[in-house]
Amino acid sequence: MTRGSLAAAALGALLAVAPAAARADAHLPPGPLAWRDAGGGGIRGLTVGPIESTLHPGKGYGSEPCARTMREAATLGANWVSLTPFGRTDSLAPFGVDPTFEVPFAENRKNVERAVKQAHENGLRVLLVPHLWVERGGWRGLLDPGDDAAWARFAKSYRHFVVGWAKVAAAAKVDMLSVGVELRTWVTTTHAPLFLDVIRDVKRVYGGLLTYAANWDDADDTVVWGDLDVISLNAFYPLANEAGAPLSAAVEGGARVAAKVRALAESWQKPVMFNEIGYTTRKDTTVEPWLWPDDMKSVTVDQEAQAEGYLALLAGLLGEPSFAGFFVWRVYADPDDMSQEAEWGFSPRGKLAELVMRDAFQRAWAADGDAAWSRETFPPRSVHPGRY
Repeated sequence: MTRGSLAAAALGALLAVAPAAARADAHLPPGPLAWRDAGGGGIRGLTVGPIESTLHPGKGYGSEPCARTMREAATLGANWVSLTPFGRTDSLAPFGVDPTFEVPFAENRKNVERAVKQAHENGLRVLLVPHLWVERGGWRGLLDPGDDAAWARFAKSYRHFVVGWAKVAAAAKVDMLSVGVELRTWVTTTHAPLFLDVIRDVKRVYGGLLTYAANWDDADDTVVWGDLDVISLNAFYPLANEAGAPLSAAVEGGARVAAKVRALAESWQKPVMFNEIGYTTRKDTTVEPWLWPDDMKSVTVDQEAQAEGYLALLAGLLGEPSFAGFFVWRVYADPDDMSQEAEWGFSPRGKLAELVMRDAFQRAWAADGDAAWSRETFPPRSVHPGRY
């Protein structure tokens, strides 16, 4: 048996208990049970990244190569794609957000709208996820504009940025919108009411499903879930504690993640999805899966380790009714552009991990059932009141 067939067979055995269920295509307005009412079953998603260089014109969102990426996603069994346009902050002490990233916002908007159309033409729903890029480096989760006045100024600029993309989402009939990504110092602190103001302004221009993508270790401290339809996490959980750990140890780690998902869903009475999951193509990738490919040197490329990472994480989740699905991080708008990351990067395209993804996409999940998410999913209890 080849390594690829071994990974696929193992996933098949681990997911054999996932229940079969009907699919629904109706998209209804958000409400107390917005995710259930929107229909469509579990999210089998791929993040389609932009081509992050003006040296590669004609290959980004909305291009002919991008249309091919959408066709490939549908053939693989995906039913959603995520698009990730960027805005820029100068540093981790930002004054505001510049919506221009490599090309003017107006041009980027048109490109994204074409990409949404390409996705819909291939039967794919679309999650739009505006990201922040920190020009001087650093993780966006550590942003700190300064005192209260500086935070208010930054929030006003950020609101303009996100509402701008919300208008794009409304015009292009995007299926779900994320109002932010990994904004730890904002949504887990006393500054959170400013973020709730952003959400309320977004709702004035966009009527579809709303989410926010917290980092995996911020989930329990994020206080804005009550104003959103779906809880979303960038799920780079460590599944193994040490180098050389066997697959069984990573599977146990995946089971712990599934328990965290259920607890979070119970706490807020909302389904949980993973805005990003991914493993780089290297040995021991499940120990610190968040490590960025460009920061690594002398890496041992290991496709089997990447595939086993997906297997271990998903094995405990696809039978969990509170789990709405996931987006794989990531493929690119031009599927053949190899300049975007190192060979040990996150992309699963053409690797053993793609076989595991395809097998998972084509199975029935607990989230596919008509009653997969409802108030009856959990025992009766009071809804989490939040802090604000």
